Amino acid sequence: MLYLDIDGVLNPISPDPGQFTQHTIDAFTVGISSEHGVWLKELAECYELVWATTWEHHANEHVGPLLGLSEQPVVEFSTYRPQPGDPRFRIIQLLEMFKWAPILRHADGRPFAWIEDVIPMRIKRQALPYRGIKLIHVNPYDGVRRHHVDKLLAWSQRRRQSGSVDLPHDQ
Repeated sequence: MLYLDIDGVLNPISPDPGQFTQHTIDAFTVGISSEHGVWLKELAECYELVWATTWEHHANEHVGPLLGLSEQPVVEFSTYRPQPGDPRFRIIQLLEMFKWAPILRHADGRPFAWIEDVIPMRIKRQALPYRGIKLIHVNPYDGVRRHHVDKLLAWSQRRRQSGSVDLPHDQ
C-alpha cells in the first residue's frame, strides 16, 4: 500500500506556476500538477493507493478527480479512537503522531510506504527496524518529485523480488 498525503505533497506550498494549476475548492486554493496524476497512476501499478490526509473523503471528491484518479480508500483520522496495541505517546506528542496509529491500524501488518511532508523523528525511529515500511519525506515547498516516485518504484521492486515481510503486528 502507498499512503498519500495531499497538502505539502501533492499540493506544495510554493508550486512551480509552470507545472501546477490553481484550483479553488471550497475556501481553499490548491496547486495540482497533471504530472502527479501520471506518476500516481504509475505507482498504482505496484501499490494500492490510500489517502492518508486530513482531507479524508474530500480527497476522493475534490483532489482525486483533478489528478485523474478513481476513488481510493481513505484512512480516517478525525474519527479514529486509540485502540489496544496502538503506539503509546504523551499528550505533547499527540499532534505530531496523530496519523501514525491510524495508518498502522489500517495497514494491519501489510507492507506499506507513506509519502508525507511531516514525519516526526519519533515515527522514523519506530519504523526503522521494519523492512516492510518505507517512509518518504517530501519537502512541503516543492511537493513530490520524480526522484520520490523512483524510490517508491525501486522499493516495491525489491520487496517483490525478496518476498520478505518484516512488520510490526498488533500495533
